[in-house]
Amino acid sequence: MPATDPDDPAPAPDAVPDPASSPGGTARDRILDAFEELLVQQGERGTTLEAVAAEAGVSKGGLLYHFGGKEALVDGLLARMAALAREDVERLRRAERGPVDRWIRGSLSTATPFDRAYVATSRLAQGNHPRARDALTHLQDEWAAVILEAVGDPAVARAVLLIGDGLYYNSALQPWLGGSAPADEALDELIRVVDDLVRLRSARG
Repeated sequence: MPATDPDDPAPAPDAVPDPASSPGGTARDRILDAFEELLVQQGERGTTLEAVAAEAGVSKGGLLYHFGGKEALVDGLLARMAALAREDVERLRRAERGPVDRWIRGSLSTATPFDRAYVATSRLAQGNHPRARDALTHLQDEWAAVILEAVGDPAVARAVLLIGDGLYYNSALQPWLGGSAPADEALDELIRVVDDLVRLRSARG
């Protein structure tokens, strides 16, 4: 579950984005964006080279100039995902109000570049792409390690991760199910519940 914080500051103006990891305006980035979008919306079956080229607004020859074929597109997406995942884990680790607070509040964010890359990678993982599955497993392990370090209890860490997952999937379904995101007060209460769990488990030794 992506834990991107919508309040994170934008990169510094002089920062140079990595084309392999940042959606942007170059032809290569537009092609990756198109591949990502089609994966999210249609699954891998909708990502023929012709469909990706049309979505990106380039010719098939232009696509093949930047990516030699479908596997090269997969490589590009996984490189983008890996870069964004590293940034996300680092932000989670150094969050000002702590990893648990950021994990829970960030679980409501489902329209970020990281979220799109995560969902697109998940679509690949559902098919014959073991590297996509490995990437997601590694990311889940990284998130779990940061939360465990913060709460000091494996059972509580698992509960925190599942709370975030539930918030994320509920948020992703809201456009179809209606309803609204939990208010800040509700999130505050969830975080207090986690704090109570940590204290209770610590007291029990």
